[in-house]
Formats: sequence, C-alpha cells, structure tokens
Amino acid sequence: MGARGKRRSSAAQWPQEAGCDLTSIGAIVQEKSVSETERLLLPSSVSFSSTAEMGLSLKQHFSPFQWSFVVATITEIPPVLFMPNFLVQRKVLKPLRTQTGGTIMAGKLAIERGWAINIGGGFHHCSSEKGGGFCAYADISLAIKFLFERIEGVSKATIIDLDAHQGNGHERDFMEDRRVYIMDVYNRYIYPGDGFAKRAIRRKVELDWGTEDAEYLQKVRTHVEGALNEVKSDIIIYNAGTDILDGDPLGGLAISPQGIIERDEIVFRAARKHGIPILMVTSGGYQKRTARIIADSLLNLHSLGLIGKELAAGEPERWK
Repeated sequence: MGARGKRRSSAAQWPQEAGCDLTSIGAIVQEKSVSETERLLLPSSVSFSSTAEMGLSLKQHFSPFQWSFVVATITEIPPVLFMPNFLVQRKVLKPLRTQTGGTIMAGKLAIERGWAINIGGGFHHCSSEKGGGFCAYADISLAIKFLFERIEGVSKATIIDLDAHQGNGHERDFMEDRRVYIMDVYNRYIYPGDGFAKRAIRRKVELDWGTEDAEYLQKVRTHVEGALNEVKSDIIIYNAGTDILDGDPLGGLAISPQGIIERDEIVFRAARKHGIPILMVTSGGYQKRTARIIADSLLNLHSLGLIGKELAAGEPERWK
C-alpha cells in the first residue's frame, strides 16, 4: 500500500462492501460461480466500543479522528480538511472501519476454515499510535491482537507483506513482540523509508526500481519458504498489494498481471504445504486493471483447489 490512494472495498471469505473495484471483482468471481451465497459475508464497521467488547484496549485507534484535519493528513486528501466531521465519519472513515472489521472477521474465518480473503484492508502504514499513507486503522495489528487474545491455540503469527511499500505500521506495533514474525518485500526507494520500523523485520527483501517477474518470483518463492521453515506459526497474514504491477504510479516495480497471479499462488501453496491457515488482504493497487487481476488470481486459486468450499467444508491439513 502506498502513500496515496486505496481501492474501496471490504472483506473476508468473501465479505463485501459496495465499491467500484470491489463490485468489479465480485461480479467477475460470481460470474464464474465461485462465490456461493453462503460464503459472502458482510463485516461490521469497527468502533472503539466494538473493539473494547472484543477485549482490545484500542482507544488510540479512534480518538484522533474527531478532527477533520487529522483525517485529511492521513488520507492525503486536502478537501477533507473542509468537510464537517460527521461527513468525514460517514463518507471517509466508515468504509475504512468496515474493511478493518472485515480483516478481523477474516482472521477468525481463516482459523476455522483454513483460509479467508478480505477484498480490502491491508492498511499496513498505520500503527496503534499513528496513521499515514491513507491508512487510518491498523487492521493487520488489530486482527492479530484479536486472534492472540480471543482465539484459543493462536499464539504465533507470520506476516508476509508483498505490497510494493514497506509495512511500517505493523512493524512498529510488533517491534518487541517475538510472537510475530515479519517478512517484508518492498521497493527500497519509495515511501515510507522507515528505518526504525525496519528493525522489526525478520526477513527483509529490498527491491530495486523496475524489478521484473523472474527476479521477483524467485525471491518470493525462496523467502516465503524460508520464513515458514524458520518459524512455525498458527496463522499467516498475507498482505497482497497489487501496486507491484508494471505501470503503477506509486510502486515503481514492473511485475506483470501473470506475475501477480503466480505470486499469490506461491504464497497459498506454501501455506497449504506447511498446514498453516492464511488470511489475505488486498492492500495497495492504483490502476483500473487491478480489479480484473485480483479476480483472475482468486479464480486461479480456486481452480487449483487452494481456496474453495472443499477446503472450508473439511479440516485444514495441519489438523488432519
């Protein structure tokens, strides 16, 4: 996810909220008869009170947003500065809170069913203390904390962050937490360049401008396998940004549509091989063709049996 822009959408297996790109993704997937009605779930919008009910002390995630200038700064949308806060809450923040709720819901579903996908979320520049890069809520951190505190048997998590940008938000949140293993693959020359947060990365892969498919996929394959061999986690959080796509105005890489599909397949195959439940969030991506590529990737995963009702109806491999 980058410093500007974020596709509007929402989440889980597959929970959804109306939005331009999400509508396109949902239409394509439904056209192929992949997403049966019983697996379309709508997440609730999270709030301070709802997270408190989940046992999470997260007032700091919500209290700053009573001020429109704070939201304008985080979202990098200057006109928000002049909007009444009730409109900011309704038009800007509520969709982001719904996506955040989707990530939390998807985490629980992943543990129950072996996989879950939030078509949205992945606000990886937001920490529990500070937002940025159009990331107002730390959905990845919230989901992991929820799983640790509320779901029995979940005590270790691996974040595989393959967005083009460094995921400095979750890195700052789990800086001193050895229960969370972070692998981050990103363009070394772009936002946010957070040197302090890099200290939390256990497996760091920095890419150069214009990195193409062959080099990228080789590094992803090698390091995903290495990360999952290094630590046996109870959940994988896969931040699957598509701003790595060639021509993306913020990512600076040169990965083809097929390269993105292959990347997602590599991660899901590794999760299946190691018997670890996986939660995917879609994070950044700033081109119109992104929706089609995400849909094609989901259809590919389904055709390979890496996601779908056959896994949801049975036990994940790790429990057989």
